[in-house]
Amino acid sequence: MKKILFITSSRIGDAVISCGILEQLRLENPQARFTIACGAVAEGVFARFPALDRLIVFEKRPYALHWLALWRQVAGHVWDLVVDIRGSGLSLFLAARRRKILKGGRRPGRRYQQLGAALGFDPAPLPVAWTAPADDAKVASLLGEGPVIALAPTANWDGKIWPPERFVEVFQTLAAEIPGAKAAVFGGPGADEARRAAPVLAALPGAIDFVGKLSLPEAAACLRRCELFIGNDSGLMHLAAAAGTPTLGLFGRSKASEYAPAGARTAIAVAPGPEGDAPMAGLQVADVLKLARTLLCA
Repeated sequence: MKKILFITSSRIGDAVISCGILEQLRLENPQARFTIACGAVAEGVFARFPALDRLIVFEKRPYALHWLALWRQVAGHVWDLVVDIRGSGLSLFLAARRRKILKGGRRPGRRYQQLGAALGFDPAPLPVAWTAPADDAKVASLLGEGPVIALAPTANWDGKIWPPERFVEVFQTLAAEIPGAKAAVFGGPGADEARRAAPVLAALPGAIDFVGKLSLPEAAACLRRCELFIGNDSGLMHLAAAAGTPTLGLFGRSKASEYAPAGARTAIAVAPGPEGDAPMAGLQVADVLKLARTLLCA
């Protein structure tokens, strides 16, 4: 039986993006078992991976001691393949028949395509999201009947966040056009996420509140059932696209040329200004509505 070690990101978005090449490796090596090493916040991304043998969670430590701690956990095996998208060079100190180490640093092009090219996949595989029947059963009861529009008004810092009142206006406009539509507001755990989502929840008292209340596999199962996702550049945006949800990502303070959502039905609304440094307030409701309607009709 083949043993494959996959070292991936500590951040949810980057971890989700890496799932495309991980799934392709699984399909090409159906008898292999995988050990996946990732950060704690990204653990749920891989919890339902079908060929998972072991999930190792490691966090950054001073003086790069996290790499030593990880090495101690994986050095006792002969690996058929080690894939290190963190560019750590850890595999150079492991017994491995093959190694794929992605060099660090920024480079042009979509991130998922960068990963696919590094592994020799052409075309680059799109990210995927894995769920279990229990996740699907739970979310069916939570969402109920009727069309659901997912809103993700949070991000990992305030500069990436579109004004909350504009999320509200977009939903109310779309809900007037879609009979029975309801909003589901998504966000991660913690006080910061709750604070950022609070204005949208307050303005939409009938919305389903999923802020900090779902595991990542449950969130993926929920998103898969939604008619549309509208959200800031975040891990949830990438998860929605990977789940197959029509996904509209909102960009201003991050680079859409690298981190636009990768999926079968996606679009981006970009604030005017220098790429990666454009104020989110410059992104207008009319522009978001136009793209949202296009995705809904596709």
